[in-house]
Amino acid sequence: METVCAWPEMKAAAKLTAIWAGIMALRFFNTLTRRVEEFQPLDSTGRRVGLYCCGPTVYDLAHIGNFRTFVFADLVRRYLEFRGYIVTHVMNITDVEDKIIRRVRETGLSLKDYTHRYEDEFFRDFETLNCRRPHHTPHATDHIPEMLALIQRLMERGIAYQAADGSVYFSIAKYRGCGCCYGQLVSLDLDQLRPGERVSNDEYAKESVADFALWKARVPEDGDVFWSSPWGEGRPGWHIECSAMSMKWLGPSFDIHLGGEDLIFPHHEDEIAQSEGAGMQPPGQRFVRYWLHGAHLLVEGRKMSKSLGNFFTLRDLLAKGFSGREIRYLLLTAHYRETFNFTLDGLEGARSALARLDECLGKLREVSGGAKGEPETGLVQAFTQAMDDDLNIAAAWGTVFEWVRECNRLLAAGQMTPPQAAAALAAWEQVNQVLGVGGQAEISIPPEIQELAEARQAARKARDFARADALREELKNRGWVVEDTPKGPKLKRT
Repeated sequence: METVCAWPEMKAAAKLTAIWAGIMALRFFNTLTRRVEEFQPLDSTGRRVGLYCCGPTVYDLAHIGNFRTFVFADLVRRYLEFRGYIVTHVMNITDVEDKIIRRVRETGLSLKDYTHRYEDEFFRDFETLNCRRPHHTPHATDHIPEMLALIQRLMERGIAYQAADGSVYFSIAKYRGCGCCYGQLVSLDLDQLRPGERVSNDEYAKESVADFALWKARVPEDGDVFWSSPWGEGRPGWHIECSAMSMKWLGPSFDIHLGGEDLIFPHHEDEIAQSEGAGMQPPGQRFVRYWLHGAHLLVEGRKMSKSLGNFFTLRDLLAKGFSGREIRYLLLTAHYRETFNFTLDGLEGARSALARLDECLGKLREVSGGAKGEPETGLVQAFTQAMDDDLNIAAAWGTVFEWVRECNRLLAAGQMTPPQAAAALAAWEQVNQVLGVGGQAEISIPPEIQELAEARQAARKARDFARADALREELKNRGWVVEDTPKGPKLKRT
């Protein structure tokens, strides 16, 4: 008999199963069907889930709009695991593509040297936002054989053809002629399709319905970025990369594919066409069962643009004094299908909200005295009900802060017992497995700030209250506040 988890984890899982009894099933809005559907994995046991997220194109630093998608993917993965599923999370690294080749040519670096730099920077930012590393992060350049095999299969089925320039294209007309549907994720005017019209760019106009490149014949601008193939030297098109990598790691049919809404067409639509056109799925199965797409992010109410001064990388925001925890919180306050307005004022609000949460948790720890307990059911159950409804994160945070208010009420009234505080903390730990905002980081207090605080305390003991007040004001001007408690003064950032 398979051992699934250690005994403490089994007890925790049993407790959560009891909490979930009677709660509605997990539901997602499926872009494929345009409706909210109950989630049912392909796995016969109903436990294992294959999850694929389109990862970064490593040609530059990722910006905050990119990271909305990756934090969303992390939320999906964490919630599935919280719900008891065994998730295989795959996120590709696009390390060959039009923009990358242009940058390689401009810098004179090798493809690997150029892309590795930005991949390292991406994962540094990824970890700053406390995103869990995917189980597999396949690189496009490591999967050329799988791409060639997929293209060959499409050629053999008569759905792909080689053009006069040596490139290989996917034929939408031939694909439709096999009884397949092009336009599963979006509504397209296929009457405007002119057979043989082709696009070679990886990204093209959203109204364009034309054959797209699977394999691009080598041109002088490619430099040393090329591979051998049965159709001559060249490189893969962007769309074929994700089809080959996702099916390599998750099989020809898997549960969830997600990404930003800007990828719906052409990228995800072309992925479906290639993957299902190859005919590798079991009878009656699709390439992907559930397609989840996150909405655009606006910055200060406008589309992000360097010329507007609202283009932010993660490190831009860190340099302004915000933490990865605060940024993650703000990215997780709006429903994933809602266009989200990311503002610096919003980050200040995130800081205040987390401070409220931290203050409550600190008081609960004091009352609990370090005791451990089983999680109270109220918070976990309310949180689960909200998240089961298509990941309604706004409602989920509502349950958290209602819980904070109730805990503060009981604490202020002296009605919170140590066992109750331990149970409340255990409930928060369960919920935070999904939210990933952790607890307050240990504050590093600069020596000069510590000296001012000690001088103020000495002035208070000497009953020199005028000096104590002046030192308190000096600390405030430097961004620190002193909170006098029965256990002594505590320094907090303002």
